[in-house]
Amino acid sequence: MNYPIYLDYNATTPCAREVIEEMLPFFGTHFGNAASKSHPYGWIAENAVETAREQIANLIGARPKEIIFTSGATESINLAIKGTFEAYGNVKQHFITAQSEHKAVLDTFLELEKKGAEVTYLPVDSEGKICLDSLENAILPHTKMICLMWANNETGVIHPIQEIAEIAEKHDIIFFTDAVQATGKIPVSTKGIHLIALSSHKFYGPKGVGVLYVRHNHDLPKPLAQIHGGGHEKSFRSGTLNVPGIVGLGKAAEIQNSSLEQEGLRLEKLRNQLEMGLLQIPNTKLNGSQTSRLPHVTNISFDGVEGEELLKKINQKVAVSSGSACTSISPKPSHVLKAMGLNPDLGRASIRFSIGKYTTEKDIEFTISWVSEVVEKLRKSS
Repeated sequence: MNYPIYLDYNATTPCAREVIEEMLPFFGTHFGNAASKSHPYGWIAENAVETAREQIANLIGARPKEIIFTSGATESINLAIKGTFEAYGNVKQHFITAQSEHKAVLDTFLELEKKGAEVTYLPVDSEGKICLDSLENAILPHTKMICLMWANNETGVIHPIQEIAEIAEKHDIIFFTDAVQATGKIPVSTKGIHLIALSSHKFYGPKGVGVLYVRHNHDLPKPLAQIHGGGHEKSFRSGTLNVPGIVGLGKAAEIQNSSLEQEGLRLEKLRNQLEMGLLQIPNTKLNGSQTSRLPHVTNISFDGVEGEELLKKINQKVAVSSGSACTSISPKPSHVLKAMGLNPDLGRASIRFSIGKYTTEKDIEFTISWVSEVVEKLRKSS
């Protein structure tokens, strides 16, 4: 198949070659169950899992015992939020999040509301930023958790995580962050944070494996398990471990940790080149902040064209999306852009371009040319 240029790295990333090589023996030669403690097959698998646990811990500044393996970020998010709700038991509970969070977070809170929890959804401004004063003013005597993502998956906007952590600590509240888009792209630290979700396939590891970081040595409740049956992962998440996937996740973490700054600068340069070229097209607009954002993402609105047709045409030669991969089949405008105040038509005519490890300057030049051509033709025919 003749694939288009890939500029949808926020949806998923390809497994790095070194990651695949590291995983392969654990599908065959080293096929043991990491929970089999009585023979070498299990010992080798367990040792590989513990090595990966250290590699992830090193990437985010955690201790290995604070790393809990899951099937991915959605499971980690459900464990963090639902597990915390259940840990507090039958008392009045209030949670704070934002309107621009990923659907995995928003939908989980909708489920909690059905069970009686109160949830405050903070608004964001036209750049997708929250107001810290509004956050602090939203805190109630029975607030149990602040849940705000590290970096937005559609715009790349980065929240002021350290300041949010300080607010949570001041009020003795659990702080949980969805760091899926930030991990492996920018420095991520666990300082002041109780729970962090991340996903392997967003930074060149395999799909189907993720992590929930659970901070130790604090007095606030830890989440209760949502999957039972064997007490694996310190009883936070039962089930036979996906050893090949975990090995790949660990290797991906190690690779990204060694090249974080250098690759970030390269991607930022390419992203700026792409953005400048696309914004030269008349009646285009950048969605989000120009300053506090991830180095590899830009989200641009194209006025005067129909969104579904725009996306279809661009994807003939350049693979992009109109927002989260989880909602890409929906014709509705992005809930993130809606929260930022974009009108529905412009929201539908917005494209997220996310670049990565294998993006070249030639790819950027072609994309600028192709998108310009598509937009011009669509405007002429409308």
